[in-house]
Amino acid sequence: MVEHQRAAMSLLTAGVPLKPREGQFAGGVAFDANPLTEKQRNWLVILLAKHGLPPLSDGGDA
Repeated sequence: MVEHQRAAMSLLTAGVPLKPREGQFAGGVAFDANPLTEKQRNWLVILLAKHGLPPLSDGGDA
């Protein structure tokens, strides 16, 4: 499991209230090991911050 998958899974399992589109996005990312696009990475970073979860590390696989 790569970093963005772990981060997305943490969104899904943290018990935070996600909007339907946020949940759909996080679910898709959690099960896709392919690298994220810049837009996907930005949205994941925003969602993690919004819900008080640890940020992605700079660079790397995500």
